[in-house]
Amino acid sequence: MKEEEALVAQLQNHLDKDTAFKELLKLYKERLYWHIRHIVKSHADADDVLQNTFIKIYKNIDKFKGDSKLYSWMYRIATNESITHLNKNAKRLSFSSEELQSYTINNLQADVYFEGDEIQLQLQKAIATLPEKQQLVFNMKYFQEITYKEMSDILETSEGALKASYHIAVKKIEAYLTKD
Repeated sequence: MKEEEALVAQLQNHLDKDTAFKELLKLYKERLYWHIRHIVKSHADADDVLQNTFIKIYKNIDKFKGDSKLYSWMYRIATNESITHLNKNAKRLSFSSEELQSYTINNLQADVYFEGDEIQLQLQKAIATLPEKQQLVFNMKYFQEITYKEMSDILETSEGALKASYHIAVKKIEAYLTKD
């Protein structure tokens, strides 16, 4: 925690900001990329959203008060940027959120950066059938192994509600994968 506080102090000091930001990128770029990628699905979109996320972090680091962990604050920004990106895409393509999810999953096989097999593709299709909040909770818990406490800070939702969302999401995914 002391290291995080020191990094925040450097980020908020205009003389050290650029050097500290390079360190921040090194520490969190991959984790945030995969968080975003699980939401937006495509590599190209994840790269765009990641860049926007870090621009927002850089511009707004002075507003970080330390009420939560730095990475919780950054994950919240990444989550919001991802959702904004999805909503803009849906609007641009005149799709509903559900239609965009389906479109994105169908294009996943063509994404050269998608390394999943048929089982992984089916899992992604199952996740795409979930409501947005359940998708977020499932991805954060299943793929990123984020604790309910950390998720609570990131999503600003109670741990109990997150546990319920995850449990319901798992049941829906199991039902999707075992149908037929």
